[in-house]
This record gives sequence, C-alpha cells and structure tokens, in this order.
Amino acid sequence: MPTDLEIASSIKPKPIIEIAQQLNIPSEAIIPYGKYIAKLPLSLIDAQAAEKSHLILVSGITPTPTGEGKTTLTIGLSQAFYKLGAKAIAALREPSLGPVFGLKGGATGGGYAQVIPMENINLHFTGDLAAIEKAHNLLAAIIDNEFYYENSLGIVPSSVRWKRVIDINDRALRSIITGLESNGILRQTGFDITAASEVMAILCLSHHLQELKQKLGSIIVGSNLKKEPIYVRQLEVAGAMAVLLKDALMPNLVQTLEATPVLIHGGPFANVAHGSNSIIATKMGLSLAEYVITEAGFGFDLGGEKFLNIKCRYANLKPRLVVLVATLKALKYHGGAAKEKIQEPNLEALQIGFENLKKHIQNVKKFGLEPFVAINHFYFDTPQELEWLVQECDKLNVVAHVCRVWERGGEGALELAKSILEFCKQGTAGRFRYLYDCQQSVEQKISIIAREIYGAQDVEFSAEAQKILKLIYHWQLAHLPICIAKTQYSFSDNPSLGGVCDQQFRITIQDIEIAAGAGFIIPIAGNLLRMPGLPKKPAAKMIDIDNQGNVAGLF
Repeated sequence: MPTDLEIASSIKPKPIIEIAQQLNIPSEAIIPYGKYIAKLPLSLIDAQAAEKSHLILVSGITPTPTGEGKTTLTIGLSQAFYKLGAKAIAALREPSLGPVFGLKGGATGGGYAQVIPMENINLHFTGDLAAIEKAHNLLAAIIDNEFYYENSLGIVPSSVRWKRVIDINDRALRSIITGLESNGILRQTGFDITAASEVMAILCLSHHLQELKQKLGSIIVGSNLKKEPIYVRQLEVAGAMAVLLKDALMPNLVQTLEATPVLIHGGPFANVAHGSNSIIATKMGLSLAEYVITEAGFGFDLGGEKFLNIKCRYANLKPRLVVLVATLKALKYHGGAAKEKIQEPNLEALQIGFENLKKHIQNVKKFGLEPFVAINHFYFDTPQELEWLVQECDKLNVVAHVCRVWERGGEGALELAKSILEFCKQGTAGRFRYLYDCQQSVEQKISIIAREIYGAQDVEFSAEAQKILKLIYHWQLAHLPICIAKTQYSFSDNPSLGGVCDQQFRITIQDIEIAAGAGFIIPIAGNLLRMPGLPKKPAAKMIDIDNQGNVAGLF
C-alpha cells in the first residue's frame, strides 16, 4: 500500500495560475509562491457574491489520539462536488510543525484525498506561522524590555501571562525563568506552541489589516497595582506586530490531487482557541465558489461549537449544514474496546460507542442545523458493522453515507455530495441560531455550553477562576463569547472518562484567561497543555531527504 507522500508525489500539480483561472481570478491578482502555491489579495472578497454561496461545516465525533480524518473527508468531499459539476472550494487550517514532527503527522489529508504540494504545506509553506511566531515573541520581548527599564506603565510582573511561542513540540520549554543574564526582573514564564497564540486567533478572526491592528492593540498583557488592564496599544507595538503579519493576512491558494481549489489559512487549536481557518479565507471562498467546505478541529463539542458561536458570530456567517465525520474504530474505542482491538469486529462496543455520535447529532440540531454523517471508511471495516451504523442513523432521520475518499478520492464521497447538494437546493437558509446570547452573564454562557453540549450536570468555579471573573466584569468584558479549553477526548473535562459519559459529571473551571484581542474568554477546564511533548518515537525520526532533495517519511 503506497504512503500518502508516495501518492502525492506521483501526481504532478497544475500550475497555480490554472487553479486560479478555475475561480475566475485574473492572473495579475495572484501572488505566486513558486509554481504551485499563491497568496490571494483581500480585494477578491465580494460580500454580495458571498451571501449567495453555501457554507458547509465538517466536524466530527470525539476523536481518538490519531484523529478520524476530518481533513481527508473535507478534501474528498470538495473533489466529489467538482465531479458532480458543482463549483466548490475547500477551506482548511495550516498544519503546525509540532504535530508534523510529533504524533499525528501532517494535516493535508490522506490517500487520494490530499492537498498538494504536501511537503511544502506541511513544512514552512508561505511562512505564515513563522510570522505569527515572530509577532508574538516581539511582544514578549517588549514586555521584558519594559521591566528592564523604568516600567513606566507600572505593569505588575506577576500579572503577565504572555508567554513566548515556538512551532515545535518541546515539553522542556513549558516552564522557564527569564531575566537571569539581563539584570532584569527574574520571572517565571514559558513557551506555548504557535498555534495556541492569541495572535493566531486574532489573525483568523480579522476581516482586514485595520481590524488586525486594532485587535493586536486590544491584547491585555497584564495589569497595574490598581488592577487596571494594560493593553498592547499602551506599549505602542501593535503597528510593528501588524507589519510582521501583513503578508500572513492573505490566504494561500493550493489544490487537491484532483485539481480542486483549496484555501489554507491560519491554524488555531480547537481547545484553547476557536479551531478553524480564517474569516478572510472563508469569505473569499464564498466569494469565488458556490460551495465552501470547511472544517473545525477536534469533535463538534470543541471546534464545531466554537465555529458556530464565535467565528460565525464575528463573521456573520450562516452555515447550511454540518457533516459529522465518524469512524467505526473510534466508536468502538468509545464503546470500551481496547485500543489494540478497535480494528476487530465488535458490535457490542460499536452499539455503546454509538451514543457518542448520537450526542453530537443532538448538539448539531441545537443550532438549528441539519447533521449529515460521513462514515470515513478504513480497510478493516466490516460490511455488517457499516450497514448497522447507517441503519441506526436512518432511525434518527439522519442521512449517513460510507465514504471511501482515502482510496478513491472524490469518487468515494459522491453519494454524500449528492445528498448535500439536494439539501442545499431545497433552500433552508435562516434556520441557524446561536446557542447563547452574548449579553448573558459569563457564568450563564459557560453553564449553557457545559450543560447543553457536554451534558454536564453542573459547573464549578475554583477560587482562582472566581477572581478572574471579578476582573472580567470590572474591565467590562463580560459581553465576549466563550471559548472553553478542555480535553478533546471526552465530553467531560476528564479524558479518562472517554467519549461516552453515561454517568453524571461536573465541569470544573480551574482558571480563566482573557483573550480581549481575539475577542473571547477562555475558561480552562481540566489539565490542558498548550505546549505538547514529543512521543517516545517522534515522527521526526522517520523523515529524511536524499541527495536530490526528495523528502521521505512525511505522513
């Protein structure tokens, strides 16, 4: 069986100018990054055209550590649309080097549902993440520079939560001491991974350069002795940060193995941020195509909920439907099957694990949206179990199709694409609704998400969280939407409970962070790492390059 990289390398991409022509983009408008990648100017966004197009969100069930193939399905579905003559474009997040060299590998799909050139996209691409990293760390350096000199703003060192970032999994950097050799203030801080940066979230939630600069200026870096917030605009560095990000603000145009256009832009995590590509890329896609197929990270309880409550709220987007990606292996895993046996037939575990999919289906409907189930096929799946899962979805009046996009590309999702196209033609706009009103209290908004989406019985707030709540109200930021940070492996805040929480549980908010620049509040539930570590055998050990420059080992 060929590897993803071998498949991707066997198909020569079309020149990016030809992909742009498919979208009626004039050649003088694109900014090429070599032969097969280009950046697109924001002037291509057409608000009137975008309102006429259809936005399709791809989310999923609670994942296993290796993921369930949302990106692969998103790519394969966009290829299926093209095969049916529908003008479609996929809108994806940019890969992070942390997972690429860590456990999960790249994020450009798999098999015959990939985005190419996959080596470039998975590695440095167009330098967007590097620009975000530099802008973030510039602010960190400016903060420490304030402490070195007179600290004219009176920032309390212990109030500063702004760490540095790097786009590599490195657990040794989670906690560090700065100021050892600079005659500055000794201060405990650390590193997060770049995708967890508030700058990343800001870039993805900005409509244009002016808003980007304004949002950067609204970042709260700490407070003074009077408990007043200190903003980046007071440090007079928002302009310099925006300069570093001016090119990164433009989305990147690439293609699938079947030459379907793809926009890849931004890559915020779905636990500490909203987990989807940029507003700019989504709106540009809606301006250029009839259908935009985009994904949100992790399960619907994380990326899906935040896409709808945060991104759609700020961008005034109205999705038509949600595709929930499910796999037999994940449902069996959530049903109690041992990790090493999830490839084996086990109808009992599948039946128990189906409750996870059922809960996600219920959650989609709470937003007034129609769920479609895409069963991502693996070679070890049995026909009997696949048929059982389709029938159970049918009993819930939910359309479900087995998709074989890894092995067949767009052809493997034709039936799903036909069902979606027929649904969109029926004209179901206007049904979408938010889960909560932003004018509700912070506690109410958190409770609604925890009860309605997670199924929690109650929410508890630690003493530290209650202290931050008082600051939120004092600083008049209680109107911001909520971005709960929790594990992706359970509806609860405890990953060991797994994907089927059939017992009563409570969500405990241990801490709260304020992302005033990005425009949301981050209640932290459970023990969450913003700087992952490498596994015992990192993917980096399998990646190599020969004397001719050919890369091997990427997956």
